[in-house]
Amino acid sequence: MDSPARDAPSTQRPLLVGLHGWLLSGRLWQPLARELAPRWQLWAPDLPGFGGSPRPRGLQPSLASYGAWVARECRHRHQGPVVLVGHSLGGTIGLHAARQLGDQLAGVVQIGTGGGVYQPRPFARVRRGGCLVLRWRPRWLLQVPGSDALRSPLLADLHAARGLLACSMRRSAVSALPRITAGLTVPSLWIAGSRDTVMEPRYVRHLAGYAPRHQVTVLEGAGHLPMLQMPARLADTLTSWLEELPAATAAGELER
Repeated sequence: MDSPARDAPSTQRPLLVGLHGWLLSGRLWQPLARELAPRWQLWAPDLPGFGGSPRPRGLQPSLASYGAWVARECRHRHQGPVVLVGHSLGGTIGLHAARQLGDQLAGVVQIGTGGGVYQPRPFARVRRGGCLVLRWRPRWLLQVPGSDALRSPLLADLHAARGLLACSMRRSAVSALPRITAGLTVPSLWIAGSRDTVMEPRYVRHLAGYAPRHQVTVLEGAGHLPMLQMPARLADTLTSWLEELPAATAAGELER
């Protein structure tokens, strides 16, 4: 998506920054962006190494490094307030970015993000499965008509994908999530799908409970990708919450 204009922060509504999950890309957010426009602008970059975006030399495939990259990009591209909207692993990266944005951060939205409890055996299975997916990606599918939905997983940088998956499953990284979440100084909205088998609502509620000012919403019938399954309902949920943010209220007063 195009970069947002650098308007004067005093007249801006918060910019929504969409952070996609593992092996996905910024295209994930397009249906939601259409539902939110024109009132809310959603900028959804491809995280480095995903969606065809190159990974800069020196950028380590870790949650902290990617969080720092997100914070730098937000400061570089937008001078006004931002709301980080993360999905799955992108939500975890967003938590690391939130600590570095200071007063620019107006809020945090987490979709299908949760955890904070280390589970050795399930995590080991996920790591093994993820490594198999990366190892056996049939790149020739890129030449097949109608394979657009598969492009991001097929194009993902091996080092970035493997490193972020391993990092997110480490005991130290998982154990740090409650502490990082407890350090949030802005309101946060946590959205779970009632049919999400990747990140069940109970795990979303568990991590959300550490945030000082949080709200949990469960979308009935939604799985792990509500931005694709039900973008209009997701947009309505976001809009209701966003309108109550202090930054949005101030911008609304100026608009009137």
